[in-house]
Amino acid sequence: MAGIDPDSGTGSAAVVDTVCFDLDDTLCRYSQPGDVVLDRAFERVGADEPWGIEDYYGRYRDYLEESDDAADLRRRCFADLAVDAGYDRDTGRAVAEAYGEFRDREAVELVPGARDVVETLAGEYRLGLVTNGAPDMQRTKLEAVALDDYFETVVCAGYETAAKPAAEPFERALEALEATPDRAVYVGNSLAADVAGARAAGLESVWVPHTEDVPVRPEPTPTYRLERLSELATPPW
Repeated sequence: MAGIDPDSGTGSAAVVDTVCFDLDDTLCRYSQPGDVVLDRAFERVGADEPWGIEDYYGRYRDYLEESDDAADLRRRCFADLAVDAGYDRDTGRAVAEAYGEFRDREAVELVPGARDVVETLAGEYRLGLVTNGAPDMQRTKLEAVALDDYFETVVCAGYETAAKPAAEPFERALEALEATPDRAVYVGNSLAADVAGARAAGLESVWVPHTEDVPVRPEPTPTYRLERLSELATPPW
């Protein structure tokens, strides 16, 4: 566990009473990898794998605010990816439909240590969730891993507010929790969405990367960096 502050090397001296979490790849993850689901969708449609799952993950945030739900987001995104790869938009939409059929929204599992961490912190802190994603999809995941009762508020950014890293979803969560930024921290796995968004809203950030490809000097710099989520059972702040 490493505490990081770009100015002083330490976290804030304020007493923390509120902890907000990201959901995907922070608390839970799909038990069936996205690349496997996408390969099955390509096979169904008869397309020769014109784009990869990382292309989808890299662009889906661009469609959050304009789409009605997760299925609509995939249709829009996959249609554009298909055109970029030399296919027509209908092929992209067909891949999106197949992907949605194969992707069971309830086929999620907890990240190791997630339940213990949430249960431990819930005894001392007010908890909120700020996640990019469609409300029905994200709340289904929470219910599937039986964590929904621990969070006093859930903000689905990109649908109920602007998407992370905008400050708005964090501000919405803090308002519901009757909390102030100087007494709150945000836990997430993404530098671009979670750490940057927390900083924009004035919260300290706890970064728990979910891949082994970790930059030596993460940017933006998180307040705290953990090797694994289970370390959060003993808060670093």
